[in-house]
Amino acid sequence: MKVITVKNQLEGAKVGFDLLKEAMDNGAKTLGLATGSTPVEFYNQIVKSDLDFSDMTSVNLDEYVGLDGSDEQSYHYFMNKHLFNEKPFKENFLPNGKALDLEAEAKAYDQIIAEHPIDFQILGIGQNGHIGFNEPGTSFEETTHVVDLQESTIKANARFFKHEEDVPRKAISMGIASIMTAKSIVLMAYGESKAEAIKGMVEGKITEAMPASILQKHADVVVIADEAAVGLLSK
Repeated sequence: MKVITVKNQLEGAKVGFDLLKEAMDNGAKTLGLATGSTPVEFYNQIVKSDLDFSDMTSVNLDEYVGLDGSDEQSYHYFMNKHLFNEKPFKENFLPNGKALDLEAEAKAYDQIIAEHPIDFQILGIGQNGHIGFNEPGTSFEETTHVVDLQESTIKANARFFKHEEDVPRKAISMGIASIMTAKSIVLMAYGESKAEAIKGMVEGKITEAMPASILQKHADVVVIADEAAVGLLSK
C-alpha cells in the first residue's frame, strides 16, 4: 500500500488523474467509480481534460435504495452531473435502487462486474472505515448486497439532504470481495475526520470491524490523502 500525502483536495485530484491516465495508457478499459464529496475534484480534472472515454466502461460502487435515477440525491444523478454528461462513456453501470427485487438486482450486478472486470477502482473511506457502503462487521467475502446503513453513515450523509429523515436507510453496494477484484485501487481521503480510519486501514489489524483494512492484502493500492488525514500514521 503506497501513501501519497498532498496539500489539499485539488492536488490529490491531480495525482489521481495522473494515475488514471497512466492506467488508461496501459490498457485499462473499465473504471470503478465512487460518489460523495471526496472524488468531485477528481471528476472535475477528468472533465477539463482531453481524455476520451467513448471506449470506456464504468461500474459504480453503490446506490441508495428507494431513489429514482432522476432524484437529485441519487448516485445516478450525481454521476451524470459531475462526469457522464460531460464525458460520455461506452457504458455506465450503477445498481438500480428502485428494483422491485433487490436481492435479484444484487446478483445481476455481480454478473455485470464479472463481465466487466474493473481495472482501476476509485474509493473514498467513511469515518468508520467503510468502503462503498460496506459497514463495519461486513464479511470480507461479501459480494454485491443490500446494506442497512449505520447511524454514523446516515448522519454523515445528512448534509446532502434537506432533512435527516430524508436520508435513505438502505443501499445496494458492491461488496468487499467485489472491490478486491479490481486490478488497481486508488483511495482518496481528506480532513482530520478521516484520520482514525486511515490509521486503521494502513497500520491496524486486518479486521471486519475496519472494512478498509482488507486493502492491506491487495497487490496495488495507492492512498492519496492530505496531511490532516494521515496525521495519526506512525510512519
